[in-house]
Amino acid sequence: MLKPTDWIIDELENLKNQGLLINIRTIESPMGSKIKVNGEWVLNFCSNNYLGLANDSRLKKAAKEAIDKYGIGPTAVRTIAGTTELHLKLEKALAKFKKVEDVITFQSGFNANIATIPTLVDEGGLIFSDELNHASIIDACRLSKAEVVRYKHCDPKDLEHKLLETKKLKNLKTKKLIVTDGVFSMDGDIAPLPEIQKLSEKYGCILMVDDAHGEGVLGKNGRGVVDYFNLHGKVDLEIGTMSKAFGVVGGYVAGRKIIIDWLRQRARPFLFSSAMTIPDVAGCLAAVKILNKSDKQVVKLWENTRYFKKGLAKLGFDIGKSQTPIVPVMLGEAKLAQEFSKKLFEEGIFAMAIGYPTVPQGKARIRVMMSASHSRKELDICLDAFSKIGEKLGVI
Repeated sequence: MLKPTDWIIDELENLKNQGLLINIRTIESPMGSKIKVNGEWVLNFCSNNYLGLANDSRLKKAAKEAIDKYGIGPTAVRTIAGTTELHLKLEKALAKFKKVEDVITFQSGFNANIATIPTLVDEGGLIFSDELNHASIIDACRLSKAEVVRYKHCDPKDLEHKLLETKKLKNLKTKKLIVTDGVFSMDGDIAPLPEIQKLSEKYGCILMVDDAHGEGVLGKNGRGVVDYFNLHGKVDLEIGTMSKAFGVVGGYVAGRKIIIDWLRQRARPFLFSSAMTIPDVAGCLAAVKILNKSDKQVVKLWENTRYFKKGLAKLGFDIGKSQTPIVPVMLGEAKLAQEFSKKLFEEGIFAMAIGYPTVPQGKARIRVMMSASHSRKELDICLDAFSKIGEKLGVI
């Protein structure tokens, strides 16, 4: 007799046969350039710990002191009893750091997108979205029930073509949004934000950029993609995360005060999900203070990035069109990528294979993530492993 869940067994077997079954490894140490995974100490090249702040003593000290003063969790949504003075300090510090009118924080960057898009555009509205935007943007667009028009990746000309051919755009009352990642997480390329900004102004659209992988990476002291292009005051909203370069967890929306005010009234994750925990808020606040004072770690991140990319290119690997510390080593087939990742782990290198549905079929890769915490010796060890395995598997 068939069970209601038998189809799941079949689907899991199909994933395994295609080399797409995700193998979740367990971390048994603090996050850093070297971590303990499933009992083995390996060099870490797959986390988003861009600046090495995840185990920084200053962040840990701030979190511990905040726990002693405020406890652990707020146990309420922000609008009832979940807003502490620490939350307001973080939002004020982020607004100053990002050079915007106001900031609202959320539990994650994913939640920030889910909160923002359906609050700004609803049924009958229009969303123009880059075809490679992050899953959180895609899900948020679906929740909004607006008409979603996808334009070719990083292609302002196609975006304008789509803007021109969309009849609804001519209705001044139609809510309109253009949304793009700032840095694309799988390819490491940067959105042509100046051109997109001009189009948003020309066609009367709100402009929103998700800068999850630009925070702490691009711009002065890691202020992000808007600072990188010197577009302060011209981009309506920046979605940020504190779960990557900031080394903690959390998300935020930075931008025009009138929009932030509206999110405080209607954004569902703000209204119906408990606030960020006390140690997380304190850790994020400490990270902002560090970046305000120094760009030392940002500079080191980029030194490591340039060195490692040059090394991979010299070996003959295809690293796509990356412009950032995200380094995709393009392998094509999912099974090959999984085998490559497995052999890397055997050599003491933790770098995961990425396949469908995260990336299109035939575009599987090893996504190598650079960090300021990596030493030159660790980079060389990783390059040697890539060289050895690349030759063995016939990739180079």
